[in-house]
Amino acid sequence: MALDRPSPNDLRAFWMPFTANRQFKAAPRMFVGAKDMHYTTAEGRQVLDGTAGLWCCNAGHCRPKITEAVQKQVAELDYAPAFQMGHPIAFELANRIIDMAPDGIDHVFYTNSGSESVETALKIAIAYHRARGDGARTRLIGRERGYHGVNFGGISVGGIVNNRKVFGTMLGGVDHLPHTHLPENAWTKGQPDHGANLADDLERIVALHGAETIAACIVEPVAGSTGVLLPPKGYLERLREICTKHGILLIFDEVITGFGRLGSPFAAQHFDVLPDMMTTAKGLTNGVIPMGAVLTTGAVHDAFMQGPEHLIELFHGYTYSGNPIACAAGLATLETYAEEGLFDRCAEIAPYWQEALHSLQDARHVIDIRNMGLIGAVELEPIAGAPTKRAFSAFLKAYEKGILIRTTGDIIAMSPPLIIDRAQVDELIGTLREVLDALD
Repeated sequence: MALDRPSPNDLRAFWMPFTANRQFKAAPRMFVGAKDMHYTTAEGRQVLDGTAGLWCCNAGHCRPKITEAVQKQVAELDYAPAFQMGHPIAFELANRIIDMAPDGIDHVFYTNSGSESVETALKIAIAYHRARGDGARTRLIGRERGYHGVNFGGISVGGIVNNRKVFGTMLGGVDHLPHTHLPENAWTKGQPDHGANLADDLERIVALHGAETIAACIVEPVAGSTGVLLPPKGYLERLREICTKHGILLIFDEVITGFGRLGSPFAAQHFDVLPDMMTTAKGLTNGVIPMGAVLTTGAVHDAFMQGPEHLIELFHGYTYSGNPIACAAGLATLETYAEEGLFDRCAEIAPYWQEALHSLQDARHVIDIRNMGLIGAVELEPIAGAPTKRAFSAFLKAYEKGILIRTTGDIIAMSPPLIIDRAQVDELIGTLREVLDALD
């Protein structure tokens, strides 16, 4: 049933993010409630969540432990400054995160989003080299078709063309590796066989600029927001080798892959590759409260712990770093993951998800399918002269039929909550087939 909350009669004031505002406001799509695997629309319809919100509600919606933790915390300690002050729950959550992180990751710096985590990691990378007397290392290396949030550092190391078209000159001193989405890897189930050699382009960049100028290389282990681009076998291992060889920090952007999306706590464990830093957000609080974190090795952290003890070691932070309510949500989220075995559940259902997803290979307009963990992409042939339109039409039809999908370009990306069951996988994929077969 629809909740007793009237829809607003004036939509003009809210300038919506990453939205076709005029189209939306002509035909609004309003969610007014959510529970477990479903949203409730203003009309009272149930919509199956095929995207975990925006890759973030890994444990599903309105989970009791998380809800209760937030309610309790807001009545006990609503806010505490993180500059020169602390509160116990921030330290407890950091310890819990480190307990599930790869061996060698020892410290947590809190942020409020994935975008802020990326900015923080990039700043730490540059400051790290400076703290070690290697201040010429200021260059940052990203990757084509990479997505690292929306702030200037993130869009600079990111590889999305529209950011360059819309926002002009990015940060200087940035170069890019080629992306790993190769035609010969079409219809991939899991890691592709071809493309590990693309990591060797980092050697070319080192030769061009000099290793002594490069601070860090940042990549998503699995690139999500630009269409689920998978790392070829051996690719991440090769990046690690090259970065180590030349003293370059390797940063994994795990905002999407972190907290169980691949069946392991982090992609670093899934691929058995240890970065120097990891950026996280989204699944850290199950999307309930904005929060992110940068995870670092002891070596990165310890480089700053020099000089007089009364001086600030890292001139960086946010008003809401380690917010008590966010920390409470984070603790309850991690407990929910553990108590319900959701990471193992993801690993167990991933093969069923894979086969269901690839059953769409003969659906209308489908030109590629790829997957890993509980992530999947269905790539559609674009309409000539109207790129993105076919996928957007699929998004609208899917919503009408009761499933939520996400589109990026002409790619349908899905990442359902880790609580999804086989019947719901069948419903999601079966409905998507109906949508695809009805497309022009």
